[in-house]
Amino acid sequence: MDQPFVTEREVAPARGTREPARVLPPVSAVMPVRNEERHLAEAVRRVLGQDYPAELELVLAVGPSRDRTEAIARELAAGDRRITVVANPSGRRPSAMNVAVKAARHDVIARIDGHALLPGGYLRTAVTCLLDTGAADVGGVMAAEGVTPFQRAVAWAMTSKAGVGSAEFHTGGGAGPALTAYLGVYRRSAIEQAGGWDEEMLIAEDWELNYRIRALGGLIWFDPSLRVTYRPRASLGTLAAQYFRYGRWRRVVARQYPETVSLRYLAPPAAVSANAAGLIAGITGLAALAGGEPAAGYLALGFVIPLVYLAGITAVALGSGMPARIRALVPVVLATMHMCWGAGFLTSPRRLARNTRAAAGRPLRPSSAGPGPGHGPATPPSSPSSPSPPDLAPGQHASGTMNHGL
Repeated sequence: MDQPFVTEREVAPARGTREPARVLPPVSAVMPVRNEERHLAEAVRRVLGQDYPAELELVLAVGPSRDRTEAIARELAAGDRRITVVANPSGRRPSAMNVAVKAARHDVIARIDGHALLPGGYLRTAVTCLLDTGAADVGGVMAAEGVTPFQRAVAWAMTSKAGVGSAEFHTGGGAGPALTAYLGVYRRSAIEQAGGWDEEMLIAEDWELNYRIRALGGLIWFDPSLRVTYRPRASLGTLAAQYFRYGRWRRVVARQYPETVSLRYLAPPAAVSANAAGLIAGITGLAALAGGEPAAGYLALGFVIPLVYLAGITAVALGSGMPARIRALVPVVLATMHMCWGAGFLTSPRRLARNTRAAAGRPLRPSSAGPGPGHGPATPPSSPSSPSPPDLAPGQHASGTMNHGL
């Protein structure tokens, strides 16, 4: 996958530094938006207010919304010529990314979410890293931050190994080659040569695109200094629905790319199965005792399984260091994330994957032989002995730790 040279321009050094002038290319930020009335204006302000010393445009791909998202997008575009609005009739996020990239003018594509809050130096850091590493995509950390007590409990769970495992783009980690990363600043050529986002992958679409980029020899680079603020779901119902969908689509990934399945991704469905079996056995045992059949009463010991699970997540909450009000919510949040993700995985129907790109014709597996010409330095910075990412399990960072793939 030969990547053309990215056009660069001479720019002034970063404010407050003594570094020599750096040459950076123009950037097209692309943002899929739908039902983002509350967050859109602030997200746009964070993008266009970047301390980025070269040309910057923003393409908003607007899907059918129940609120004023489209009106706000067009008002913003009318007030700033750097903003372009394009329609995304399907409302699907991968479709939005494809139409936005098609409308974009530049060779570096920054993929932004409509509710993501970028720090001021995000694009400068990301593009510099893209050029220094020769990567096809550079991304960082989803820095979950809550406002309400419930959101703060969710944010803690999303940045804890108890909630998402050793997931670099949630919990942090060392810079280096990765399977995927949060959001991402891409070389346009890498996106186009991989065929763009699969419009049937409604969840894990970035993971799946990065898989195909790696299959073509491209390098995905994780930089923990790229921290983007993410607001977690605000209610138990929306959190449950979110993680149920995550589990369903992780099963799609497991079916299409079975070599990427790891024991870690089997933990939530195993927990659901064990807890369900324990509850059924326990209830059966109690019924037997109540019916005068003590021989079957031993089944009541099945309650030990869910009790041990609850004791475990409660112990985790007690050790979280959070204020008591938030600490009390952590077990509920963890149980919701684990059980809904696992239930989604176990009940995921095969029809979800029927029309995906992989179902039609599966791409090559990522090579462990290292990047080809133009796909990053032979020895990446900060990791002198690391090759291009090998065939990692879903979410596995090249260092051997795990990255949450959804």
